[in-house]
Amino acid sequence: MKELVFKKELINPISLLILMSIAMPVAFNAWSAMLNNFVVEKAAFTGVEIGILQSLREVPGFLSFTLIFVLLIIKEQTFAVFALALLGLGVCMTGFFPTVYGLYFTTILMSTGFHYFEAVKQSLSLQWLSKEEAPMVLGRLLAVGSLTSLIVYGCLWALLEVFQLPYFINFVIAGGICILLAFVMYIGFPTFPSKVEQNQNLVLRKRYWLYYLLTFLSGARRQIFVVFAAFLMVEKFGYSASQVTLLFLINYAFNWVFAERIGQLIGRFGERRALTFEYIGLIMVFIAYGLVQNATIAAFLYILDHMFFAMAIAISTYFQKIADPKDMASSAGVSFSINHIAAVIIPAILGLVWIWSHSLVFYIGALFALLSLIAAQFIPKAPSPNQETRFSLAAGSTRP
Repeated sequence: MKELVFKKELINPISLLILMSIAMPVAFNAWSAMLNNFVVEKAAFTGVEIGILQSLREVPGFLSFTLIFVLLIIKEQTFAVFALALLGLGVCMTGFFPTVYGLYFTTILMSTGFHYFEAVKQSLSLQWLSKEEAPMVLGRLLAVGSLTSLIVYGCLWALLEVFQLPYFINFVIAGGICILLAFVMYIGFPTFPSKVEQNQNLVLRKRYWLYYLLTFLSGARRQIFVVFAAFLMVEKFGYSASQVTLLFLINYAFNWVFAERIGQLIGRFGERRALTFEYIGLIMVFIAYGLVQNATIAAFLYILDHMFFAMAIAISTYFQKIADPKDMASSAGVSFSINHIAAVIIPAILGLVWIWSHSLVFYIGALFALLSLIAAQFIPKAPSPNQETRFSLAAGSTRP
């Protein structure tokens, strides 16, 4: 069957990862681009409702640790494809339920597929890629996803502005394409074996503490960008759905051009330097968010903010260097849960803060970026299973 779908030389793990990197943004980024305008125009959302919705969206991410139990009965690769189909189904249904509770339901459905897929994809990537090729290939996958997003946002802008299609049709198109690509992956690729047999139990190791801390702070910080920076554009500056889509186009154009090079630079200069540069930039961006009064400057900050996040792959490559190869599958679910501990709570709490002060929300984001900057300084120059942190080096490379 697979010969009918792809040439034999294209049937390999990297090709599958590339196809996955295409399918996910087709559905998820179309959903993200239309969400804020859709909930405001069709369901009269305020900061309170959008905060609750975004908190509910992160609940499946918090529960990602249950991935290890799912993998007892289904292979990782198969589950990744199933999760993609679930993501597509949730997006397809979104436009048909323009009510508060309807949107809460479709968001949870979509998010369940999205978060489980992302956790499994991270695990498969770190299992299938060598430590030497991982930064460059992960950068390439980010570039592929960005190019896909660029095409998605271009098409979405045309569908909204030129053809003026209603929201529900755009949701169906995006979700349907994702489901179709998931089916192609299911019939077109064999199950690729893992290089190392994975642990079948939950793994939470003391020596991974710095990775867990960086992951937690990343989740807290990113929610402020994903939820409130985008909402700022719509609520405060009156950006239309097509204008928000144009912002996304610029963001992903940058990632398409530079993501693979950023991956190469991480491989060359190391994770600590890359994350230090990212966090210093994010501190300045978040402070500027709190002060901005001009719509054009706000758009520039939004683009700059997104650019810095491309360097976040350094957290994954750092973990690959320090971790036992057998821990990849279990740790992927655990790390996603840790990433989403703050993500479940922060949008709802900051939704209330938002009503009182937009600026304070972003100053809190700057604080999270500062804490991330401090934590990144504990990454050693050459991370390894015996040198997880600079404390490990000082202690003579002992493993707790």
